[in-house]
Amino acid sequence: MKPIRIGKIAFTNILPIYHYLDDRGLNVEWVRQVPTLLNRNMALGKIDMGPISAFAYAEHAEDYVLMPDLSISAMGPVGSIFLFTKGCQLHELDGKTIALTNTSASSVALLQIILEKFAGVKPTYVTMPPSLEEMMSVADAALLIGDDAVMGKWNHPGYRLYDLGEEWMKQTGRSMTFAVWAVRRKIAESRKSELEELYHRFMRAKAEGRKNMRPAIEEAMRQLGGDPAFWQKYYDGLSYDFGEREKRGLETYFRYATDLGLLPANVEIRMLDLPASLGMR
Repeated sequence: MKPIRIGKIAFTNILPIYHYLDDRGLNVEWVRQVPTLLNRNMALGKIDMGPISAFAYAEHAEDYVLMPDLSISAMGPVGSIFLFTKGCQLHELDGKTIALTNTSASSVALLQIILEKFAGVKPTYVTMPPSLEEMMSVADAALLIGDDAVMGKWNHPGYRLYDLGEEWMKQTGRSMTFAVWAVRRKIAESRKSELEELYHRFMRAKAEGRKNMRPAIEEAMRQLGGDPAFWQKYYDGLSYDFGEREKRGLETYFRYATDLGLLPANVEIRMLDLPASLGMR
């Protein structure tokens, strides 16, 4: 039987789960890519399950179900999704050019919601590879996510930064979910026992990451630099849960994205049917 192909986000934000994941004895294949490629390959059936952009889930909700209690969310500042501006405030970006990273889906739509629905401005958007210097050479502001955003903040301190998780929280009072663990429906129906074991491994990895964050922090420092205090604060600001709080926030995000014509109406969040005891084994 073919291995289950599992996506892996190519950013340090995933380390508190994936660094602890024990895949011994599993028939799996890992696919490490940036979010937009994971989104695309899930839609094409080249990946069977894994973290994808919440926005990409909504685009193809009829084809996916979600693994319970797994996400990348934040209740406030997320620490790695920034709009960089040349000193402009958000309400001053009307008619300005904003460069969008080509590695994101959820954050691009979130930025449009924040600017167009909340700030009442209508910029011009261009999509580019995530190079802050090149983006700012042609635009008045730039959106970066993940490791690119962290490095941009470290290496280019002269720009004014807006944390999109914080801006969302100010406007809605809700959590923002950036990525969800999706499973293609065909896999969910045909390989349920394997998915149950995978879910148990993911939940155990999440629990181990919470208990001892130091190994993940050391790996993040090895990959990007920084110090333990920075990474501890960063990971403390992220939530890897997907409970009622995260679900309500995501439903709000979907509703606003629908209002702007970015998503179809009535996106339903459907969960993989798993025994409640699995995550506690």
